[in-house]
Amino acid sequence: MPYPRLAQPLRSTLLAAARSKRLEHTAANLRLTRTVVDRFVAGETEQQAVDTARGLLDSGRYITIDHLGEDTTDAAQAQATVSAYLSLLSALAPLAADSAAGAHRPRPVEVSLKLSALGQSLPVDGDRIALDNAHKICAAAEEAGVWVTVDAEDHTTTDSTLSIVRSLRADFPSLGTVLQAYLKRTEGDCAELAGTRIRLCKGAYAEPASVAYQGAAVDEAYVRCLRVLLGGGGYPMVATHDPAMISAALDIAAERGLASDEFELQMLFGVRDVEQRRLAAGGRAMRVYLPYGTQWYGYFMRRMAEKPANLGLFLRALASRK
Repeated sequence: MPYPRLAQPLRSTLLAAARSKRLEHTAANLRLTRTVVDRFVAGETEQQAVDTARGLLDSGRYITIDHLGEDTTDAAQAQATVSAYLSLLSALAPLAADSAAGAHRPRPVEVSLKLSALGQSLPVDGDRIALDNAHKICAAAEEAGVWVTVDAEDHTTTDSTLSIVRSLRADFPSLGTVLQAYLKRTEGDCAELAGTRIRLCKGAYAEPASVAYQGAAVDEAYVRCLRVLLGGGGYPMVATHDPAMISAALDIAAERGLASDEFELQMLFGVRDVEQRRLAAGGRAMRVYLPYGTQWYGYFMRRMAEKPANLGLFLRALASRK
């Protein structure tokens, strides 16, 4: 059965805490925080991420790697993120070559980008800087045989992000992007972008009711968006852990007569691993979202907000700290 969402006040509190530098510093200095973080994050180094990616690929799953970081307001930090991705892509090239054999339409190896980590939030020319930086990464990814998907962030960045994606697709038509079903605009965005590569998720940011559905309406919106994307001739990427949404996606895909290489399922690293393996073993394209890096705090707190069991795991670790 689907995991229940946390009560809205607690979820909102956790999502607000995800942006707190003070709480980030406190969490990072609790020794046993790492016990829980390591369940969801592949490590802090490139080598740890590549080693984890290799194991996932060997299990028959695909991977998308995210070098963690967002809300960059320093040009040098944005450039450091670009350098990290270029190094990562060089390390991933052999994995991409090894896993590319066969008649698979999807590329098994992918990286995910947050434009805010590439300079989108810079006060002067942020969009242009993010576009230029993303272009460098996309060019290196194409050479390495690796896909790229641009992540979604809070709703205030959506127009900028989709504009940058449209510009990048002139040179990199395989570029993917993410749409969040809880935003009221998303069904329209799905209709516009359905012929491309789209990852559909429910949404992980605290958004006001004026722009985002709440509660059960999110699931209803997700299914409506699934119908648009799975009938749109592109390559939908169904990002959810919710069994009801997975079942809906498989049913709609069957109705549309889609082959197993015409869409894929996606889940987060560390969440429902047994189910990931079962789906992959059954011939489903299953991709694992694999984050790594030192800036894990914001990502980690959003995972706490999404599922009560995650929060309980974290609190038990803190309660047992020495």
